[in-house]
Amino acid sequence: QVQLVESGGGLVQPGGSLRLSCAASGFPLDDFAIRWFRQAPGKEREGISCISSSDGNSYYADSVKGRFTISRDNAKNTVYLQMNSLKPEDTATYYCAAHWRCGGAHRLNSWGQGTQVTVSS
Repeated sequence: QVQLVESGGGLVQPGGSLRLSCAASGFPLDDFAIRWFRQAPGKEREGISCISSSDGNSYYADSVKGRFTISRDNAKNTVYLQMNSLKPEDTATYYCAAHWRCGGAHRLNSWGQGTQVTVSS
């Protein structure tokens, strides 16, 4: 099964930035579309971004568009989520997931522990 590990979360002030990492072991991440999700307490998981495997196209939820950027570093077998202009509403646990394509419904990995992002003054 596809195994992904999220890292890079932390506590930041509103307006600050973080870069999250989604690292794969044992397989090339560029074979897959990678989606970022987040889940705040009491809420369902929300898909916020995706980067395709075929053409590198990126997609963003309206809630993060213009503030977050998804990217790949194939040499490091890692997908990143650069988060700028962070808001308290961005506070959540962030997860990454592998799909065959950004529009696909089938998640290839099991949910991991995620990485916690807290935005607070």
